[in-house]
Amino acid sequence: MSDAVKTQTYTLNLGPQHPSTHGVLHVVVEMDGEYCVASKTKIGYLHRGIEKLAESRTYPQVIPYTDRLDYLSGISNNLAYVLAVEKLMGVEVPERAQYIRMITAELMRIASHMVGIGIYIMDLGAVTGAFYPFQLRERVLEMLSQLCGARMTFNYIRIGGVAADLNEDFFKHYEAFLKECPAFIKQYHTLVDDNEIFHARTKGIGKITAEKALNYGLTGPNLRASGVDYDLRRDRPYLQYGKYQINVATTEHGDCYDRYMVRMKEVEESFRLIQQFIQDIPEGPIMAKVPKVIKPPVGDAYHEAENPKGILGCYVASDGSTNPYRVHFRRPSFSNIAIYDEIFIGHKMADLVAILASFDIVLGEIDA
Repeated sequence: MSDAVKTQTYTLNLGPQHPSTHGVLHVVVEMDGEYCVASKTKIGYLHRGIEKLAESRTYPQVIPYTDRLDYLSGISNNLAYVLAVEKLMGVEVPERAQYIRMITAELMRIASHMVGIGIYIMDLGAVTGAFYPFQLRERVLEMLSQLCGARMTFNYIRIGGVAADLNEDFFKHYEAFLKECPAFIKQYHTLVDDNEIFHARTKGIGKITAEKALNYGLTGPNLRASGVDYDLRRDRPYLQYGKYQINVATTEHGDCYDRYMVRMKEVEESFRLIQQFIQDIPEGPIMAKVPKVIKPPVGDAYHEAENPKGILGCYVASDGSTNPYRVHFRRPSFSNIAIYDEIFIGHKMADLVAILASFDIVLGEIDA
């Protein structure tokens, strides 16, 4: 090749400033003109040592720390940790508490997806698209705040049950949620789905085959967007999910557009499930009889939950004391970003932003 047609590559840093990469993620990309030819994703800027901190806390004291993992899905994180501890202790949770857990987990899924979808659309340049989802998220947070007094770090799930029962104020906000959610879903599909600019920015961008998604350990909406029909709630049910038909949303192309569409379909399914759970919830206690001082037997346990970002697994090891000997989280965002350095290659810089945003990552979870 002659010198006349050779091009010189250059290095460009995305992040780790927060507005650049959805948290303090650092992506070093090598560009040839407008196209990415190499990428190196760097993490660790937000490391807070939650797993290590857990070793010096009692089992109940660990629960608030789990809210700080995926801080947009606090109740779901509470649940995965508590399920692992209950498995270790052999605790049977009352049925009513299990239903409340499912209701709040599905509400959490809707709230999380609203942020993920809204910020995704904003990253593509449509600021209006970010404001609409936050209205529905606000309805969800109003309901959850009636249960625990918090709007982001909930600390609601307890070892053996939940902190408080559904109350009258919860149902007041629930009635408004019932009216507004279907109208919002219809409105947002109209606003976004067939938008020409949205199509141009997302269709065919960041495509991931089913085989590649599985090889990289993707889970959640990012996996199902590649056509892999797998959801823990249906395929390895926990709580009372096994009693219900779970319609798992999947798409075939594995591109940025499909990752958006899967999350929208999951919001619709969560809305349907919440209504069924509230209709079927039995009367009874919301807490099992657990000791005031929790000392699980020597051993270990692992439990997984289908969180909004994907599968969150929690491993807990006990030495028989009041503090966990070891706690480790299998974080879905951490596993999902491993594929970035491969799928970025060959795309323009604007496409890299679309791909990154379409994964709906949270750095608090990645750097736990």
